[in-house]
Parts: sequence; structure tokens; C-alpha cells
Amino acid sequence: MVMAFLLAAFAAPLVHSGIATAPHHQAGTRQALPPLANGTALRIMPLGASITWGQASSDGNGYRGVLRTMLTSGGNPVNMVGTQQHGSMPDNDVEGWPGYVIDQVFAKANSSVPAWKPNVILVNAGTNDCSQNKSIDRAGERMLAMLEHLFDMSPRATIVLSSLIINKNATVEDRVLNVNDQYREVAAGLKAKGRRLVFAEMHGGDGPQVADMSDDTHPNDRGYQKMAVLWYNALATADRGGLLVAPEPVDGVPDDGGAKKKGRG
Repeated sequence: MVMAFLLAAFAAPLVHSGIATAPHHQAGTRQALPPLANGTALRIMPLGASITWGQASSDGNGYRGVLRTMLTSGGNPVNMVGTQQHGSMPDNDVEGWPGYVIDQVFAKANSSVPAWKPNVILVNAGTNDCSQNKSIDRAGERMLAMLEHLFDMSPRATIVLSSLIINKNATVEDRVLNVNDQYREVAAGLKAKGRRLVFAEMHGGDGPQVADMSDDTHPNDRGYQKMAVLWYNALATADRGGLLVAPEPVDGVPDDGGAKKKGRG
């Protein structure tokens, strides 16, 4: 079982109900994970707002640094792509926009996704809709519109849609629960249509908990590590389902997995 392998390979104390752990060095070595999709190149666009950007993480990498290490340890070349750069990791491209609601994230994706044609898009968006109380009952509609357009703009993409993580503000948390129910319905509908989509459940026992939050909204480093593991697990699920395919060649966008890949930026 993939989860059991991850637990054995990365034995750090980030385990809940069999969840994989974050990678770490032991005795100067790193155990390798199996490659996903026979080691195909992963051109990954992390898409969202401040959590995607990595706000409140000590190195600015958020979940991206740990996730990239997990993927490359198995032999997958990884190029993180996006119009922004944030964090200490060399390959720190990201499409994360602090404070943005779903529609604003969608607007940014409209230009960035066609430019890079990612074959993996990690979507975590909607927390700001909740904090701003923006048409909560229609958040799922807005997310669906964005996801459908992402598939149209990058037909080889596998999208991982995450539920929103917990919020320590009780009023906002009630909205988060509402939005997450909508997202689960959106994900089920898209999967039923045969879209390459996986849902990553991050609002639960395996996701960030109250102790893993730096403030009401953003994870601390431990919380981001948990998110990284859940993204990885979702990609492993996509692999088992045969959803991951090679990225579309784009002039000037390398996929050889070097440490610093700026796409066409």
C-alpha cells in the first residue's frame, strides 16, 4: 500500500491514521519514493491565494518545498510554474495571490495556465471568499467554472482540488464547512464526467489541526508539511487511476527537473 510505504520511507512524527509523513534526512541519507507515472515530468502549478503562496511558513515555501522533495526523491522531474516567486526553495514559482477570492484567482489563471500548460494544477482557493463572506452559497459554482476552464486551457492537466483547511474563527469556519460540502459535490460531478480530477481532503484528522495553525487562517510549518503529504497522496491516487500524463511541450519551458526552473519567466 502506498501509504504504508511512505510511512516506512519517511518516518517522521507527522502521522495520523496511516497518513504518509514528510521527508527528512536520517544518517545523511534520504529514502526514495517510487516514481509516479513511470517518472514522467511534472510541470506543477500551485494555484490559489496566501496559503498557496506560503504565508506564515518560516521559509516562505509553504507546502511546496516538502512536496517537491517528495516527488523528486522518487525520480519525477519537477518544474514548479507560475508568475510569482516566493520562498527559499530554488524552484519557487507559484501562482499564489494573498487576499484573492476565487474569481480573482480565476482571472490570474486565465493568463498563466495557457502560458505554461501545466500537467498538474494544485487548487486551494476560497478561504478569502469565506473570510469576506462573498456569496458563500455560490462558491461551488465559481469553483466549477474555474476548474472547467482550467481543463480547457491545459487539456493534459490533472487537477487536484483541495478542501479548505480549518479556520480558527468560528464564523469563518462555518462558511468553510459550507464551501467544502460544495467542493465535494463539484469534484464528484467532474469525476463522473471523466475529468482528470482528484479531491484532496484537507479538512479532517489528517489535515492541519488547531495546533498546526500560525493564526486563524494560515498553517505553521507543521501544518504546511501535512498539506504537502496530502497533496502527494492525491497525486499518488491520480497515478493509480492512470490520470497523470506528460505535459504538453511549450517553447522555453524545461521539464528536466533542474533545481531552478523559471519556466518562461
